[in-house]
Amino acid sequence: MHSPFRLDGKVALLTGASSGLGHRFAGVLAAAGAQVALAARRTGRLAALEQEIAAGGGKAVAVEMDVTRVNSIAAGVEKAEAALGPIDILINNSGVATEQRMGRFTEADYDHVMGTNLKGAFFVAQEVGRRMIDAKRGGRIINVGSTAGLRPFTMLGLYGMSKAGLIYMTRSMATEWARHGICVNAICPGYIKTELNAEHWDTEAGKKLITMLPRRRIGNPADLDGLILLLASDAAETINGAIIPADDGFAAG
Repeated sequence: MHSPFRLDGKVALLTGASSGLGHRFAGVLAAAGAQVALAARRTGRLAALEQEIAAGGGKAVAVEMDVTRVNSIAAGVEKAEAALGPIDILINNSGVATEQRMGRFTEADYDHVMGTNLKGAFFVAQEVGRRMIDAKRGGRIINVGSTAGLRPFTMLGLYGMSKAGLIYMTRSMATEWARHGICVNAICPGYIKTELNAEHWDTEAGKKLITMLPRRRIGNPADLDGLILLLASDAAETINGAIIPADDGFAAG
């Protein structure tokens, strides 16, 4: 029996693919049968991921893309489609965070966080969405938000603002593009252990934070596999405009 979560014949574009959740999502999409365009500002780290996917029988191509520059986005999407064909799935995963009190964020901090997390995500989705509409193929857009976009986090005010904006963007695009067969959804992970933050969880501050979480644990990237596959697949035909927390209930607390 054919699994409704298979992605054979689909082309996916993944931003922020060089590390963390992006690295994991790339492997999940490829294992499900999708051809994956791996996008990042620096493509050097993507070579190993390309080889890893190829060794598993999949196909991936590295694409240079700086999501803070609209011209770079257009060029990157063009390269991805030239190499693999029309994009069926977009995972908007690029993101940065700067920790500071709200009264101390600088203009540079604001531009850095908003430029990547909101402006970048918007123009990537816009570029891909236009192409999906022109191709009349429908598609799936998955925006990677955060629990911080659903409730305030001390020291992460700018990050939370950017993710709250991403949530509104998701709902707006879902409403406008539904008639074109494009489903736009967002996932909002809680605390996830990645290579970028792994050391923090062994510190006293990290251990204390873990005791405050609903299940007294932090998540792993693999915890999001099923959610990504569902929203990327044909099984998500009527899931549109959904904002799905994946945080063990932390946002509800």
